[in-house]
Amino acid sequence: MKTKFAASVLSALLYAQGLLGFAALATVLLKERARAEITASADVPSGPSVIVVR
Repeated sequence: MKTKFAASVLSALLYAQGLLGFAALATVLLKERARAEITASADVPSGPSVIVVR
């Protein structure tokens, strides 16, 4: 009985660790994506742009 309980506790802990690892990975990827979007939007000039061809 104690062996089954210990196995279920260990399984729950491993499952929780997997979820936390996935959340950490998603956070890092989303931060990098947001940083890339901010950098890309900073390169684009804001406001109206006029191109004059003569």
